[in-house]
Amino acid sequence: MFYVNFSAARVILGTFDMTYSLSFLIVLFAICNLTSMHFKTTVISLLAAITIAVKGETHTVHFVNNCGHGTPTLIQGPNVLSTGADFTSNGPLISAIAYLQTGACGFNGEGCTLIEMTLVNPTTPGSGSSADISLIPPHAFSVTSGFGYFNGCDGAGADCTSPSCPTAFFEPDDTHVQVACQTNNVDLAVTFCD
Repeated sequence: MFYVNFSAARVILGTFDMTYSLSFLIVLFAICNLTSMHFKTTVISLLAAITIAVKGETHTVHFVNNCGHGTPTLIQGPNVLSTGADFTSNGPLISAIAYLQTGACGFNGEGCTLIEMTLVNPTTPGSGSSADISLIPPHAFSVTSGFGYFNGCDGAGADCTSPSCPTAFFEPDDTHVQVACQTNNVDLAVTFCD
């Protein structure tokens, strides 16, 4: 009979790339005594653990543009992530911004209403996702804009319908307008002209 120590297999899995680990297990399964019930159970348990581990953190940003003009834009650093289509991040989405490009906005949303977001699974209390609306100069009110979480923290969000909306940052220390979410894999809907 051939037995596989689950702890040893876990160490093997930790030392190889996930693709190679899965291939390793398949080859090991084919080579070994297939009549061993203990071995079959161990391999099936390992494959189930790999399947669960592979399903990692994801976050989707969804746009709704009710304005009839403009292009929803999602930016992270120097990268344009989306110009209106849903964007799914396979892992945390850190320090991204969204705005409706009307032709008057700078690359980083200058001159327009800005939605700022970090979507991340919480690892400690208070360390999860956060989103807000910014009108801190050089940003300025351009169109009614809002956001709301979905697939977790449903109903939490904010809207800005005027240049003096109380739900937006006007100064960097207006942190009370940030809307947090402490749910894994939460998604965000960004709406213009709602």
